[in-house]
Amino acid sequence: MPRRVTVRDIAAETGVSIATVSRVLNQAGNVSPRTRELVEQAVQRLGTAAPGPRGGTPKPAAGAVYVRCPYLLTDYFGLIVSSIAESLDRHGRQLVLNAGQAVAAEPTLSRLAEGRRAPAPGTAGPAPTGPRGEPGIGGAILILPPESADQLVRLRERRFPFVVVDPRTPLPRDIASVSAAHFSGARQVGAHLTDLGHRRIGVIAGPREWLASDARLSGHAAALADAGSLPDPALIRYVEPTIEEGYRAAGELLDLPQRPTALVAFNDKAAVGALQAAAHRGLRVPHDLSIAGFDDIDLSRATSPMLTTVRQPLQEMGRMAVSLLIRLLDHHEVEALHVELATELVVRDSTGPALNT
Repeated sequence: MPRRVTVRDIAAETGVSIATVSRVLNQAGNVSPRTRELVEQAVQRLGTAAPGPRGGTPKPAAGAVYVRCPYLLTDYFGLIVSSIAESLDRHGRQLVLNAGQAVAAEPTLSRLAEGRRAPAPGTAGPAPTGPRGEPGIGGAILILPPESADQLVRLRERRFPFVVVDPRTPLPRDIASVSAAHFSGARQVGAHLTDLGHRRIGVIAGPREWLASDARLSGHAAALADAGSLPDPALIRYVEPTIEEGYRAAGELLDLPQRPTALVAFNDKAAVGALQAAAHRGLRVPHDLSIAGFDDIDLSRATSPMLTTVRQPLQEMGRMAVSLLIRLLDHHEVEALHVELATELVVRDSTGPALNT
C-alpha cells in the first residue's frame, strides 16, 4: 500500500510552496500548467494521486472523516454539511455522515477513537483501519455537539483529531472550533435598530444554554449601551429555533401592556414566526413594528416583507472546518484553533423607523 503523503512532502519534493501545492490539489485555476504538471508528477512518484488539470477525481485518502450533525439537515445545517462534503471530496477524503435528531442520544464520542488512535504530532503512523481492514475513521467534524466540554476534552486526550463547528458550550483553547462572530452580528443588528430610534426591543433568543445565545445577547446589550439604554430582561424570551416557538414568543412580547417597537430574533425561522404573530394582531411591518432575524437562510427572502437579518457564512464555516481538520491530520502546526468568521448585516424591508421618533 502506498504510504500516506502530506502536502508538506509534495512541497519539499517540488520546491514550490505549500499554498501552491494546495491550489493544485484543489484544482484552483491560478496555477501555471508547468507548475501543475510538476506537482502532479511528484504526487504520483510519492505514492498517491492528485486531481488532474481537467477535474479528475482524486483517490480517497485512507481514514474517512466522520461528520456528526445531531439535527435535521434543513437549510441551516444542510448548507454546512454540503460544504463539508464538497471540501472533503476535493481533499480525497471519504465522508461518513451521521445526522438527525436521534443521533444526539447516541454515545458517539466514546466510540469515535476506537478505530483510529492518532499518532503523536510530528510522528508517522499506519493508516487507520476499521474492524475488517477497511479504511477507518481518521478524524471528525462535530456540528453543534450536545456533549459537554469535559467529554470533548476526553476525546482530545485520546489523540483523536476533530473540529467543532459552532460549539454549544465554551471550549478549551486547544480544541479546534469554527463559528460565526455572534457578538458582532447581534451588535450590528442592534445598532441598526437603535439608529432607527428603537429602544424598547424585544429579543427572541435561542436556547438559554447555547454559547451563541450568550454571545448574541451580549452583542445586543452592547448596541443598546452605545445608544444610552439598558436591556430589559422582561423583553427576552429563550426558545428553540423554530417558526412555532418564534410565533409563541413574539405573541407574549406583543401582548405586553407596553409592547416593543421592534423584535429581533436570533434565528430567521423564529423571525418568520414573529411576522406571523404581528400579522395576526393587525400590526404592519415595518410601519407599526420592526422585525429582524439572524442567519440569512433562503426563507428570509421569501417573506413579505423580506427580512432584515444577519448573514452567517454557513458554507465557509464548513470549508474552514475541513481546512483545520486536514491540517490536524497532516500534523501541521495550527495556531488559530478558535476561528470566528465575520457576519454581515443585510438590511431589507422588515425594519423601519420607530413610531413617534
